[in-house]
Amino acid sequence: MTPDLSRRDFLGAAGAALAASRLAGAPAPLGAPALLLRGESQPAGVGSPNAKPGIALALELMGKGTDTLDAAVEGVKILELAPKDSAVGYGGLPNEDGVVQLDASCMHGPTRRAGAVAALEGIKTPSEVARLVLKYTNHILLVGEGAKRFALSFGFKEEDLLTPESREAWLRWRANRGANDDWVNVPENGPPMARVTGTCNLNVVNRNGDISSMTTTSGLSWKVPGRAGDSPIVGAGQYTDNTVGAAGSTGLGEANIMVCGGFLTVEHMRRGMKPADAALETIKRVVAMLPDRWLRPNGRPGLNLNFYALNKRGVTGAASIYPSQYATSEGSQAVLRDTAYLFPGD
Repeated sequence: MTPDLSRRDFLGAAGAALAASRLAGAPAPLGAPALLLRGESQPAGVGSPNAKPGIALALELMGKGTDTLDAAVEGVKILELAPKDSAVGYGGLPNEDGVVQLDASCMHGPTRRAGAVAALEGIKTPSEVARLVLKYTNHILLVGEGAKRFALSFGFKEEDLLTPESREAWLRWRANRGANDDWVNVPENGPPMARVTGTCNLNVVNRNGDISSMTTTSGLSWKVPGRAGDSPIVGAGQYTDNTVGAAGSTGLGEANIMVCGGFLTVEHMRRGMKPADAALETIKRVVAMLPDRWLRPNGRPGLNLNFYALNKRGVTGAASIYPSQYATSEGSQAVLRDTAYLFPGD
C-alpha cells in the first residue's frame, strides 16, 4: 500500500468495486480463502499401505486421460475384489452376526460432488456404488437395505461376501468372546482374535490439478450390526477440495469422526501446511479429543489412526499416532514410506 493510499481509502475503493460488480450482475466472490499453488501439478497418489497397487494403477489410468475419480475407484477395486484381503470388499471380516457389511465414500474435486454407502450387504464393490450415488442422485449417503436396492437397480449382482477364511476367523472370535458364555474356547495356541480395522484409502491428483479421494472398508471386525465408521462419512474418512488437496484415513473410525479428520487435514493444507504437517496436526487434535476409556494406563492412546494427504501440486505425506507406513507415488511407481508420528512405538 503506497503512502498516498490510506487503509480507509483502500477499503472504500474495494467496497465500491464490489458494489459495482453486483449492480452489473456479476456474481460476488464466494468460497473459502485458499493458498494458490501455482505451476503445473505433478500426477500423484497417496493412501494406506494396501493402496500401493491401486496407486500404481491409478497413475497409469490418469496418464491415459482417465478421470481422477474413475482412476481412484479402479485402484481400490483391486482390493475389493481380492478374496484373500480381509480389509475391504469380498472376504472382508464380518460383524458379530457373521454378516459382511461394507462402507465406502468418494469425492470428485472438479464437480464438488460426493457419494457414499454404509452397511451395504451382498455387493463386492461399494466404491462403485458410492460413485453411482454421486453421479445419479442428489443424495450423498445411502445406507443398509436401501443402498443394496439402489445397487441392484444398476445391475449389480448380490453375492455372499463371506469367504471360508473370513468365516473361520469369525467362528474363532465367537468361540472366545466371553468367559461366561456357552461357547467352547478354541485352543490357546490358535490365532489371536483381536478386533481389527480394515480400510483402504486412496487420493489422487492429475496433471491438470484435478483431485479425487476414495475410501472403502469392511469396517471394524465383529462390529455391532449396522455400525458405520468414518469411511462412509464425507469429511471424515475422506475429503477433497479441488483448490487445495485431498486427505483420507484408516484406523478406528470413531476417533476420526470426532474431529472430521479428512476435512480438517485439507483445511490445514489450505492454511499453507505441507501434507505431512497437516496430517500430524490433525493427529494431535484426535488425541486431544480421545475419551478416557480409549487411553492406556500411561495416558497414551490405546489405538492407532492414520491420515494420508496430498496437495494440488502433487506433494504427498502422511501421519499417524504411532509409527506406521503409507503408500505414495514416486514418479510413475508406487512405494511405501514411513509416516510422521506423534508417539514412538511401545
